[in-house]
Amino acid sequence: MKRSFDASRRRFLATAGALSAVGPVAAPFALNLATIGAAAAQSVSDYRALVCVYLGGANDAFNTVLATDTDSWNGYTAARNVLPDPLVLPLAGFTDGVLPILPATAQSGRAFALHGQMGDMKTLFDARRAAIVANVGPLIEPTTRAQFRARSVRLPPKLFSHNDQTSMWQAFGPEGATRGWGGRLGDLFASQNTNASFTAVSASGNVVWLSGESVRQYQMTGTGALPVAGTSGALYGSSTASGALRAIVSDRRDHLIMREQAAMTDRSINTATALNGALIADSALPAAPRFNDATNSLAVQLRLVARMIGGRSALGAKRQVFMVSIGGFDTHDFQNRDHGRLLGRVSQALAYFDTLMSHSSINAQGMVTAFTASEFGRTLSSNGDGTDHGWGGHHFVVGGAVKGGDIWGRFPVIGVNGADDAGRGSVIPAIAVDQYAAVLARWFGVPNSGLYDLFPNLSRFGSGSDFGLPTSLRFMNA
Repeated sequence: MKRSFDASRRRFLATAGALSAVGPVAAPFALNLATIGAAAAQSVSDYRALVCVYLGGANDAFNTVLATDTDSWNGYTAARNVLPDPLVLPLAGFTDGVLPILPATAQSGRAFALHGQMGDMKTLFDARRAAIVANVGPLIEPTTRAQFRARSVRLPPKLFSHNDQTSMWQAFGPEGATRGWGGRLGDLFASQNTNASFTAVSASGNVVWLSGESVRQYQMTGTGALPVAGTSGALYGSSTASGALRAIVSDRRDHLIMREQAAMTDRSINTATALNGALIADSALPAAPRFNDATNSLAVQLRLVARMIGGRSALGAKRQVFMVSIGGFDTHDFQNRDHGRLLGRVSQALAYFDTLMSHSSINAQGMVTAFTASEFGRTLSSNGDGTDHGWGGHHFVVGGAVKGGDIWGRFPVIGVNGADDAGRGSVIPAIAVDQYAAVLARWFGVPNSGLYDLFPNLSRFGSGSDFGLPTSLRFMNA
Protein backbone atom coordinates (compact mmCIF):
# COMPACT_ATOMS: atom_id res chain seq x y z
CA MET A 1 0.00 0.00 0.00
CA LYS A 2 2.79 2.42 0.95
CA ARG A 3 4.68 1.66 -2.26
CA SER A 4 1.58 2.49 -4.34
CA PHE A 5 1.07 5.75 -2.43
CA ASP A 6 4.71 6.76 -2.94
CA ALA A 7 4.49 6.10 -6.69
CA SER A 8 1.30 8.14 -6.98
CA ARG A 9 2.84 10.92 -4.95
CA ARG A 10 5.92 10.98 -7.15
CA ARG A 11 3.75 11.21 -10.28
CA PHE A 12 1.76 14.05 -8.71
CA LEU A 13 4.90 15.95 -7.72
CA ALA A 14 6.36 15.52 -11.20
CA THR A 15 3.17 16.77 -12.81
CA ALA A 16 2.91 19.70 -10.42
CA GLY A 17 6.52 20.62 -11.10
CA ALA A 18 5.88 20.65 -14.83
CA LEU A 19 2.73 22.71 -14.38
CA SER A 20 4.47 25.33 -12.31
CA ALA A 21 7.37 25.72 -14.75
CA VAL A 22 7.59 29.03 -16.54
CA GLY A 23 5.36 28.69 -19.62
CA PRO A 24 3.34 25.62 -20.52
CA VAL A 25 6.04 23.53 -22.17
CA ALA A 26 7.29 20.59 -20.13
CA ALA A 27 9.24 17.46 -21.08
CA PRO A 28 8.90 16.17 -24.67
CA PHE A 29 6.07 13.67 -25.04
CA ALA A 30 8.14 11.13 -26.98
CA LEU A 31 11.77 10.82 -27.96
CA ASN A 32 11.06 10.51 -31.67
CA LEU A 33 8.82 13.58 -31.74
CA ALA A 34 11.34 15.49 -29.65
CA THR A 35 13.93 14.72 -32.32
CA ILE A 36 11.50 15.80 -35.03
CA GLY A 37 10.81 19.02 -33.16
CA ALA A 38 14.50 19.76 -32.84
CA ALA A 39 15.02 19.15 -36.56
CA ALA A 40 12.07 21.36 -37.50
CA ALA A 41 13.13 24.11 -35.11
CA GLN A 42 16.54 24.48 -36.77
CA SER A 43 14.93 25.94 -39.88
CA VAL A 44 12.27 28.13 -38.24
CA SER A 45 13.02 31.75 -38.95
CA ASP A 46 9.74 32.97 -40.39
CA TYR A 47 6.20 33.15 -39.01
CA ARG A 48 3.42 30.71 -39.88
CA ALA A 49 -0.03 30.07 -38.45
CA LEU A 50 -2.81 27.55 -39.04
CA VAL A 51 -6.40 28.56 -38.31
CA CYS A 52 -8.95 25.75 -38.03
CA VAL A 53 -12.49 26.93 -38.83
CA TYR A 54 -14.73 24.27 -37.33
CA LEU A 55 -18.27 23.86 -38.69
CA GLY A 56 -20.03 22.30 -35.73
CA GLY A 57 -22.88 19.87 -36.30
CA ALA A 58 -21.60 18.43 -39.60
CA ASN A 59 -21.87 20.56 -42.72
CA ASP A 60 -23.86 19.34 -45.71
CA ALA A 61 -20.96 19.42 -48.16
CA PHE A 62 -23.10 18.36 -51.09
CA ASN A 63 -25.13 21.56 -51.05
CA THR A 64 -21.90 23.51 -50.45
CA VAL A 65 -19.80 22.35 -53.42
CA LEU A 66 -21.88 20.81 -56.19
CA ALA A 67 -21.14 18.85 -59.35
CA THR A 68 -23.36 20.32 -62.07
CA ASP A 69 -22.56 18.15 -65.10
CA THR A 70 -25.63 16.34 -66.40
CA ASP A 71 -25.00 12.92 -64.84
CA SER A 72 -24.08 14.39 -61.46
CA TRP A 73 -27.00 16.79 -61.44
CA ASN A 74 -29.44 14.02 -62.30
CA GLY A 75 -28.08 11.93 -59.40
CA TYR A 76 -28.22 14.92 -57.08
CA THR A 77 -31.80 15.78 -58.07
CA ALA A 78 -32.98 12.20 -57.66
CA ALA A 79 -31.48 12.06 -54.16
CA ARG A 80 -32.74 15.42 -52.95
CA ASN A 81 -35.99 16.17 -54.72
CA VAL A 82 -37.98 14.74 -51.82
CA LEU A 83 -41.19 16.17 -50.36
CA PRO A 84 -42.32 18.02 -48.34
CA ASP A 85 -39.32 20.38 -48.69
CA PRO A 86 -36.96 19.41 -51.55
CA LEU A 87 -33.33 20.36 -51.01
CA VAL A 88 -32.35 20.78 -54.67
CA LEU A 89 -30.72 24.18 -55.22
CA PRO A 90 -31.64 26.31 -58.26
CA LEU A 91 -29.32 26.13 -61.24
CA ALA A 92 -27.12 29.06 -62.20
CA GLY A 93 -29.11 31.91 -63.71
CA PHE A 94 -32.16 31.38 -61.50
CA THR A 95 -32.92 33.31 -58.31
CA ASP A 96 -30.46 32.19 -55.59
CA GLY A 97 -28.93 29.82 -58.12
CA VAL A 98 -25.63 28.04 -57.64
CA LEU A 99 -22.44 29.91 -58.54
CA PRO A 100 -20.36 28.19 -61.25
CA ILE A 101 -16.61 27.82 -60.66
CA LEU A 102 -13.93 26.71 -63.09
CA PRO A 103 -11.14 24.73 -61.41
CA ALA A 104 -7.65 25.12 -62.85
CA THR A 105 -7.43 21.33 -63.20
CA ALA A 106 -10.30 19.74 -65.07
CA GLN A 107 -11.95 16.54 -63.87
CA SER A 108 -13.11 14.74 -66.97
CA GLY A 109 -16.76 15.31 -67.76
CA ARG A 110 -17.40 17.23 -64.54
CA ALA A 111 -18.60 20.80 -63.90
CA PHE A 112 -18.83 22.50 -60.50
CA ALA A 113 -20.50 25.26 -58.54
CA LEU A 114 -20.82 26.70 -55.04
CA HIS A 115 -23.95 27.36 -53.01
CA GLY A 116 -25.64 30.60 -54.05
CA GLN A 117 -24.87 32.25 -50.70
CA MET A 118 -21.12 31.75 -51.10
CA GLY A 119 -20.34 34.69 -53.37
CA ASP A 120 -17.39 35.77 -51.22
CA MET A 121 -15.89 32.29 -51.43
CA LYS A 122 -16.33 32.26 -55.20
CA THR A 123 -14.41 35.54 -55.35
CA LEU A 124 -11.58 34.00 -53.30
CA PHE A 125 -11.60 30.86 -55.44
CA ASP A 126 -11.55 32.80 -58.70
CA ALA A 127 -8.66 34.92 -57.35
CA ARG A 128 -6.80 31.68 -56.53
CA ARG A 129 -6.70 32.47 -52.82
CA ALA A 130 -8.96 29.55 -51.90
CA ALA A 131 -8.94 25.88 -52.84
CA ILE A 132 -11.42 23.05 -52.33
CA VAL A 133 -10.26 19.68 -51.02
CA ALA A 134 -12.84 17.12 -52.12
CA ASN A 135 -14.34 14.33 -50.08
CA VAL A 136 -12.29 14.31 -46.87
CA GLY A 137 -13.16 12.24 -43.82
CA PRO A 138 -11.85 9.92 -41.10
CA LEU A 139 -10.29 6.76 -42.55
CA ILE A 140 -8.03 4.09 -41.10
CA GLU A 141 -6.98 2.86 -44.54
CA PRO A 142 -8.19 3.30 -48.14
CA THR A 143 -11.75 2.05 -48.38
CA THR A 144 -13.98 1.20 -51.35
CA ARG A 145 -17.71 0.55 -51.41
CA ALA A 146 -17.14 -3.20 -51.79
CA GLN A 147 -14.65 -3.26 -48.90
CA PHE A 148 -17.00 -1.27 -46.69
CA ARG A 149 -19.92 -3.57 -47.39
CA ALA A 150 -17.79 -6.66 -46.75
CA ARG A 151 -16.16 -5.06 -43.69
CA SER A 152 -12.84 -6.27 -45.08
CA VAL A 153 -10.89 -3.15 -44.03
CA ARG A 154 -10.44 -1.37 -40.72
CA LEU A 155 -13.04 1.36 -40.28
CA PRO A 156 -13.11 4.40 -37.98
CA PRO A 157 -14.82 3.54 -34.69
CA LYS A 158 -18.37 4.71 -34.09
CA LEU A 159 -19.00 6.12 -37.53
CA PHE A 160 -21.81 8.69 -37.85
CA SER A 161 -21.60 9.71 -34.16
CA HIS A 162 -21.18 13.47 -33.64
CA ASN A 163 -18.97 13.28 -30.55
CA ASP A 164 -16.82 10.40 -31.76
CA GLN A 165 -16.28 11.72 -35.26
CA THR A 166 -15.49 15.19 -33.93
CA SER A 167 -12.79 13.51 -31.88
CA MET A 168 -11.63 11.46 -34.87
CA TRP A 169 -11.22 14.63 -36.93
CA GLN A 170 -9.40 16.50 -34.19
CA ALA A 171 -7.49 13.76 -32.33
CA PHE A 172 -7.63 10.54 -34.43
CA GLY A 173 -9.51 8.66 -31.73
CA PRO A 174 -13.15 8.37 -30.57
CA GLU A 175 -14.61 10.48 -27.78
CA GLY A 176 -12.20 10.46 -24.84
CA ALA A 177 -9.05 11.11 -26.90
CA THR A 178 -7.01 13.79 -25.15
CA ARG A 179 -4.37 14.93 -27.66
CA GLY A 180 -5.28 16.76 -30.85
CA TRP A 181 -3.08 17.15 -33.88
CA GLY A 182 -3.10 20.93 -33.55
CA GLY A 183 -1.76 20.59 -30.01
CA ARG A 184 0.84 18.07 -31.18
CA LEU A 185 2.04 20.59 -33.76
CA GLY A 186 2.28 23.05 -30.89
CA ASP A 187 4.39 20.59 -28.90
CA LEU A 188 6.91 20.48 -31.74
CA PHE A 189 7.24 24.22 -32.25
CA ALA A 190 6.47 25.87 -28.89
CA SER A 191 10.17 26.20 -28.04
CA GLN A 192 10.48 28.64 -30.95
CA ASN A 193 8.02 31.05 -29.33
CA THR A 194 9.29 33.49 -26.72
CA ASN A 195 6.11 32.95 -24.72
CA ALA A 196 4.93 29.40 -25.41
CA SER A 197 1.57 30.16 -23.76
CA PHE A 198 0.45 31.65 -27.07
CA THR A 199 1.32 28.65 -29.24
CA ALA A 200 -2.15 27.03 -29.28
CA VAL A 201 -5.01 29.51 -29.03
CA SER A 202 -8.78 29.00 -28.99
CA ALA A 203 -11.37 31.68 -29.63
CA SER A 204 -14.19 29.14 -29.21
CA GLY A 205 -13.72 27.47 -25.81
CA ASN A 206 -11.89 24.32 -24.81
CA VAL A 207 -11.25 22.01 -27.81
CA VAL A 208 -9.36 18.73 -28.05
CA TRP A 209 -7.71 19.75 -31.35
CA LEU A 210 -5.48 22.23 -29.48
CA SER A 211 -4.60 19.91 -26.61
CA GLY A 212 -0.97 18.78 -26.71
CA GLU A 213 1.21 16.67 -24.50
CA SER A 214 2.99 19.68 -23.08
CA VAL A 215 1.30 22.66 -24.73
CA ARG A 216 -1.86 23.93 -23.07
CA GLN A 217 -4.34 25.82 -25.16
CA TYR A 218 -4.84 29.48 -24.36
CA GLN A 219 -8.48 30.56 -24.46
CA MET A 220 -9.53 34.06 -25.48
CA THR A 221 -12.81 35.86 -24.98
CA GLY A 222 -14.55 37.77 -27.75
CA THR A 223 -12.50 40.89 -26.98
CA GLY A 224 -9.11 39.55 -25.93
CA ALA A 225 -7.46 37.83 -23.00
CA LEU A 226 -9.55 35.92 -20.49
CA PRO A 227 -9.07 37.92 -17.27
CA VAL A 228 -8.81 36.68 -13.71
CA ALA A 229 -11.82 38.43 -12.22
CA GLY A 230 -11.14 41.22 -9.77
CA THR A 231 -7.34 41.38 -10.16
CA SER A 232 -7.22 44.57 -12.22
CA GLY A 233 -9.06 47.86 -12.27
CA ALA A 234 -11.50 48.89 -9.57
CA LEU A 235 -12.97 46.25 -7.27
CA TYR A 236 -16.10 47.09 -5.30
CA GLY A 237 -15.40 50.74 -6.05
CA SER A 238 -11.88 50.64 -4.64
CA SER A 239 -8.77 51.34 -6.72
CA THR A 240 -6.57 49.37 -4.29
CA ALA A 241 -8.72 46.31 -3.60
CA SER A 242 -7.75 44.56 -6.85
CA GLY A 243 -4.07 44.76 -5.91
CA ALA A 244 -4.82 43.29 -2.51
CA LEU A 245 -6.80 40.45 -4.11
CA ARG A 246 -3.96 39.70 -6.48
CA ALA A 247 -1.52 39.53 -3.56
CA ILE A 248 -3.81 37.07 -1.78
CA VAL A 249 -4.37 34.72 -4.74
CA SER A 250 -0.68 34.84 -5.64
CA ASP A 251 0.51 34.04 -2.11
CA ARG A 252 2.74 30.97 -2.47
CA ARG A 253 2.14 29.07 0.74
CA ASP A 254 3.76 25.83 1.86
CA HIS A 255 0.97 23.52 0.74
CA LEU A 256 1.78 22.03 -2.69
CA ILE A 257 -1.71 22.49 -4.12
CA MET A 258 -1.89 26.10 -2.90
CA ARG A 259 1.51 26.83 -4.43
CA GLU A 260 0.40 25.38 -7.71
CA GLN A 261 -2.85 27.36 -7.65
CA ALA A 262 -0.90 30.55 -6.99
CA ALA A 263 1.51 29.76 -9.84
CA MET A 264 -1.36 29.17 -12.27
CA THR A 265 -3.05 32.39 -11.16
CA ASP A 266 0.14 34.37 -11.67
CA ARG A 267 0.61 32.80 -15.08
CA SER A 268 -2.95 33.67 -16.11
CA ILE A 269 -2.59 37.27 -14.98
CA ASN A 270 0.79 37.70 -16.65
CA THR A 271 -0.25 36.14 -19.95
CA ALA A 272 -3.41 38.27 -20.06
CA THR A 273 -1.31 41.38 -19.49
CA ALA A 274 1.16 40.34 -22.20
CA LEU A 275 -1.57 39.54 -24.70
CA ASN A 276 -3.58 42.70 -24.15
CA GLY A 277 -0.41 44.72 -24.58
CA ALA A 278 0.46 42.98 -27.86
CA LEU A 279 -2.91 42.84 -29.63
CA ILE A 280 -3.31 45.16 -32.60
CA ALA A 281 -5.56 48.00 -31.46
CA ASP A 282 -9.23 47.34 -32.07
CA SER A 283 -9.56 50.69 -33.84
CA ALA A 284 -6.78 49.84 -36.31
CA LEU A 285 -8.81 47.24 -38.23
CA PRO A 286 -12.09 47.46 -40.14
CA ALA A 287 -15.06 46.28 -38.12
CA ALA A 288 -16.27 42.71 -38.51
CA PRO A 289 -18.98 42.55 -41.19
CA ARG A 290 -22.60 41.79 -40.43
CA PHE A 291 -24.54 39.16 -42.34
CA ASN A 292 -28.19 39.85 -43.15
CA ASP A 293 -28.02 42.66 -40.59
CA ALA A 294 -26.95 40.30 -37.80
CA THR A 295 -23.61 39.88 -36.06
CA ASN A 296 -21.33 37.42 -37.85
CA SER A 297 -19.88 35.69 -34.78
CA LEU A 298 -17.34 33.79 -36.90
CA ALA A 299 -16.00 37.03 -38.35
CA VAL A 300 -15.72 38.42 -34.82
CA GLN A 301 -13.62 35.41 -33.74
CA LEU A 302 -11.41 35.66 -36.81
CA ARG A 303 -10.91 39.36 -36.22
CA LEU A 304 -9.55 38.58 -32.75
CA VAL A 305 -7.20 35.97 -34.25
CA ALA A 306 -6.04 38.59 -36.76
CA ARG A 307 -5.33 41.09 -33.97
CA MET A 308 -3.19 38.46 -32.23
CA ILE A 309 -1.34 37.60 -35.45
CA GLY A 310 -0.68 41.30 -35.88
CA GLY A 311 0.99 41.28 -32.46
CA ARG A 312 3.21 38.30 -33.28
CA SER A 313 6.47 40.26 -32.99
CA ALA A 314 5.57 41.66 -29.57
CA LEU A 315 4.62 38.15 -28.43
CA GLY A 316 7.76 36.59 -29.91
CA ALA A 317 5.64 34.10 -31.86
CA LYS A 318 7.04 32.06 -34.76
CA ARG A 319 4.45 29.26 -34.97
CA GLN A 320 0.83 29.38 -33.82
CA VAL A 321 -2.29 27.24 -34.21
CA PHE A 322 -5.75 28.72 -33.70
CA MET A 323 -9.30 27.44 -33.62
CA VAL A 324 -12.54 29.31 -34.28
CA SER A 325 -15.97 27.75 -34.76
CA ILE A 326 -19.55 28.23 -35.86
CA GLY A 327 -22.35 25.83 -34.96
CA GLY A 328 -25.80 25.01 -36.28
CA PHE A 329 -24.87 22.62 -39.11
CA ASP A 330 -26.81 19.63 -37.75
CA THR A 331 -29.51 20.16 -40.36
CA HIS A 332 -31.78 17.16 -39.93
CA ASP A 333 -34.62 19.69 -40.18
CA PHE A 334 -35.22 23.07 -41.82
CA GLN A 335 -32.13 22.81 -44.00
CA ASN A 336 -33.50 25.14 -46.68
CA ARG A 337 -34.14 27.76 -44.01
CA ASP A 338 -30.83 27.49 -42.17
CA HIS A 339 -28.04 26.13 -44.32
CA GLY A 340 -27.62 28.99 -46.77
CA ARG A 341 -27.47 31.51 -43.95
CA LEU A 342 -24.69 29.51 -42.26
CA LEU A 343 -22.67 29.13 -45.45
CA GLY A 344 -23.06 32.84 -46.16
CA ARG A 345 -21.56 33.65 -42.78
CA VAL A 346 -18.65 31.27 -43.31
CA SER A 347 -17.97 32.64 -46.77
CA GLN A 348 -18.13 36.26 -45.61
CA ALA A 349 -15.99 35.63 -42.52
CA LEU A 350 -13.22 33.84 -44.43
CA ALA A 351 -13.09 36.56 -47.09
CA TYR A 352 -12.93 39.21 -44.36
CA PHE A 353 -10.11 37.35 -42.60
CA ASP A 354 -8.18 37.05 -45.86
CA THR A 355 -8.50 40.81 -46.30
CA LEU A 356 -7.20 41.40 -42.77
CA MET A 357 -4.08 39.35 -43.47
CA SER A 358 -3.06 41.93 -46.08
CA HIS A 359 -3.89 44.92 -43.84
CA SER A 360 -0.88 47.18 -43.30
CA SER A 361 -0.91 46.61 -39.52
CA ILE A 362 -0.84 42.81 -39.93
CA ASN A 363 0.96 42.11 -43.22
CA ALA A 364 0.78 38.32 -43.00
CA GLN A 365 -0.16 37.32 -46.53
CA GLY A 366 1.28 33.91 -47.28
CA MET A 367 2.08 33.30 -43.61
CA VAL A 368 -1.39 32.24 -42.45
CA THR A 369 -3.60 29.41 -43.73
CA ALA A 370 -7.23 28.95 -42.70
CA PHE A 371 -8.98 25.65 -43.34
CA THR A 372 -12.41 24.22 -42.58
CA ALA A 373 -13.20 21.04 -40.69
CA SER A 374 -16.45 19.34 -39.64
CA GLU A 375 -17.15 16.01 -37.98
CA PHE A 376 -18.64 14.43 -41.11
CA GLY A 377 -20.47 15.26 -44.29
CA ARG A 378 -24.17 14.65 -44.53
CA THR A 379 -26.07 12.17 -46.66
CA LEU A 380 -26.72 12.74 -50.34
CA SER A 381 -30.23 11.48 -49.67
CA SER A 382 -32.83 13.81 -48.20
CA ASN A 383 -35.18 13.02 -45.34
CA GLY A 384 -37.74 15.43 -46.79
CA ASP A 385 -36.68 18.41 -44.69
CA GLY A 386 -32.94 17.97 -44.20
CA THR A 387 -30.05 15.54 -44.34
CA ASP A 388 -28.79 12.90 -41.96
CA HIS A 389 -25.38 11.80 -40.68
CA GLY A 390 -22.98 10.97 -43.49
CA TRP A 391 -19.22 10.53 -43.83
CA GLY A 392 -17.05 12.31 -46.42
CA GLY A 393 -17.31 16.04 -47.15
CA HIS A 394 -15.62 18.89 -49.02
CA HIS A 395 -13.48 21.55 -47.35
CA PHE A 396 -12.00 24.97 -48.07
CA VAL A 397 -8.41 26.09 -47.58
CA VAL A 398 -7.75 29.85 -47.73
CA GLY A 399 -4.59 31.95 -47.76
CA GLY A 400 -1.69 33.32 -49.76
CA ALA A 401 0.25 30.03 -49.56
CA VAL A 402 -2.64 27.97 -50.97
CA LYS A 403 -2.60 26.66 -54.54
CA GLY A 404 -6.01 28.17 -55.02
CA GLY A 405 -8.58 28.14 -57.77
CA ASP A 406 -8.61 24.36 -57.91
CA ILE A 407 -10.39 21.28 -56.57
CA TRP A 408 -7.86 18.87 -55.06
CA GLY A 409 -8.68 15.19 -54.91
CA ARG A 410 -11.22 13.20 -56.89
CA PHE A 411 -14.77 14.52 -56.64
CA PRO A 412 -17.09 11.61 -55.79
CA VAL A 413 -19.76 10.06 -57.95
CA ILE A 414 -23.03 11.81 -57.09
CA GLY A 415 -25.99 9.52 -56.60
CA VAL A 416 -27.50 7.19 -54.02
CA ASN A 417 -26.15 3.64 -54.43
CA GLY A 418 -23.38 5.00 -56.62
CA ALA A 419 -19.77 3.85 -56.63
CA ASP A 420 -18.85 5.97 -53.59
CA ASP A 421 -21.98 5.35 -51.50
CA ALA A 422 -21.53 3.42 -48.25
CA GLY A 423 -25.31 3.21 -47.90
CA ARG A 424 -28.17 5.67 -47.29
CA GLY A 425 -26.25 8.22 -49.38
CA SER A 426 -23.24 8.36 -47.03
CA VAL A 427 -20.26 9.06 -49.26
CA ILE A 428 -17.04 7.15 -48.51
CA PRO A 429 -14.12 9.60 -48.18
CA ALA A 430 -11.37 9.43 -50.78
CA ILE A 431 -8.97 11.55 -48.70
CA ALA A 432 -8.21 10.73 -45.06
CA VAL A 433 -8.14 13.45 -42.43
CA ASP A 434 -4.54 12.30 -41.80
CA GLN A 435 -3.64 13.25 -45.39
CA TYR A 436 -5.45 16.59 -45.28
CA ALA A 437 -3.74 17.42 -41.98
CA ALA A 438 -0.32 16.23 -43.15
CA VAL A 439 -0.30 18.61 -46.14
CA LEU A 440 -1.01 21.49 -43.76
CA ALA A 441 1.56 20.26 -41.24
CA ARG A 442 4.29 19.99 -43.86
CA TRP A 443 3.66 23.60 -44.91
CA PHE A 444 3.75 24.54 -41.21
CA GLY A 445 7.29 23.19 -41.02
CA VAL A 446 7.07 19.52 -40.00
CA PRO A 447 9.75 17.55 -41.88
CA ASN A 448 8.72 14.51 -43.91
CA SER A 449 10.39 12.29 -41.31
CA GLY A 450 7.85 13.42 -38.73
CA LEU A 451 4.63 12.97 -40.68
CA TYR A 452 4.10 9.29 -39.88
CA ASP A 453 4.63 9.96 -36.16
CA LEU A 454 2.14 12.81 -36.07
CA PHE A 455 -0.53 11.18 -38.22
CA PRO A 456 -1.06 7.55 -37.19
CA ASN A 457 -2.84 6.29 -40.32
CA LEU A 458 -0.83 8.15 -42.95
CA SER A 459 1.57 5.30 -43.77
CA ARG A 460 -1.37 3.18 -44.94
CA PHE A 461 -1.98 5.63 -47.80
CA GLY A 462 1.54 5.69 -49.22
CA SER A 463 5.20 5.32 -48.43
CA GLY A 464 8.62 6.25 -49.75
CA SER A 465 8.85 9.68 -51.35
CA ASP A 466 5.04 9.86 -51.53
CA PHE A 467 4.43 9.90 -47.74
CA GLY A 468 0.76 9.21 -48.36
CA LEU A 469 0.44 12.55 -50.15
CA PRO A 470 0.01 12.09 -53.90
CA THR A 471 0.56 14.97 -56.31
CA SER A 472 -3.21 15.33 -56.58
CA LEU A 473 -3.23 16.45 -52.93
CA ARG A 474 -0.39 18.99 -52.88
CA PHE A 475 -2.64 22.00 -52.31
CA MET A 476 -0.03 24.09 -50.42
CA ASN A 477 2.95 26.01 -51.77
CA ALA A 478 6.24 25.50 -49.93
